[in-house]
Amino acid sequence: MTHLALASDVRSGDAHPARNGGIPLDLSWVQDVRINLSAAERRVASLPGRRSVKKDAQAAWLLKAVTCMDLTTLNGDDTAERVKRLCAKARSPVRPDVLAALGMAERGVTTGAVCVYHRFVATAVEALAGSGVPVAAVSTGFPAGLAPHDVKLREIEASVRDGAAEIDIVITREHALTGNWAALYQEMRDFRAACGNAHVKAILATGDLKTLRNVVRASLVCMMAGADFIKTSTGKEGVNATRLVTLAMIRAIRDYHSRTGAIVGYKPAGGISTAKDILDYQVLMKEELGRPWLEPTLFRIGASSLLADIERQLEHHVTGRYSAFNRHPMS
Repeated sequence: MTHLALASDVRSGDAHPARNGGIPLDLSWVQDVRINLSAAERRVASLPGRRSVKKDAQAAWLLKAVTCMDLTTLNGDDTAERVKRLCAKARSPVRPDVLAALGMAERGVTTGAVCVYHRFVATAVEALAGSGVPVAAVSTGFPAGLAPHDVKLREIEASVRDGAAEIDIVITREHALTGNWAALYQEMRDFRAACGNAHVKAILATGDLKTLRNVVRASLVCMMAGADFIKTSTGKEGVNATRLVTLAMIRAIRDYHSRTGAIVGYKPAGGISTAKDILDYQVLMKEELGRPWLEPTLFRIGASSLLADIERQLEHHVTGRYSAFNRHPMS
């Protein structure tokens, strides 16, 4: 089998772009947001016909997706041992024999990060020592985001002290639902300051925001306030990442970049469980934002079960056979 054409750049995005420092809140820009829903729906509906990656190319795209994955466990029954097993999987997410067959044995393929609650940050940092895989901590009263503001800030600071390199914060949805954009901007500025050198991903909980206009407005306000990434969901809402919401958010990123020159990343989370799903998201990222947004520095995927299906697809590409899901345990 031909080795992957993408082998030379599977980990090419290791250097972070300059951080988004934010800009003053521009309410006229926020209020001017308009959404052509029918056009957006047509764009998303066209994705299956536009995706033409097959065979070696598809395997390369899927392996790239692995490197962009925030391997996640955010359950009430999480334990230190489960987190350690997840970290071992993050270090070696694809079986060595499959990587060898793909010509990737020496490429050091890992996931983009491991994402856990604050309680397990120190455990994950220790388990990932020397791997280059950062720890992301969910914070600010995740998932509802209704803890007192000072408690949220202390939670961020505690996770950073324990070694988290990335903080996934949740916004106060009420600010977006009531159009209190100044309050959302100030909240996000405070979160950004509390993170210090840690990168901050702003979780909008898009399933709670009711309209695409609210989603785009909240995206812009969080970027204006200095978010390094905007993220769809906690994974706990009734509706999580969708292709339609993704299109709206990444076009907001494109607009922000066009107007300010600042670069912001994107993270869909929740409900992305198959290799076919993630290919659609990758195609959207490349077509709407460009090749740099396929790298883990600017694209992350919040997932707990996606990796198992990607592994099955890669094994099928190598051997011609599908393996059972239980051969690809997550933890």
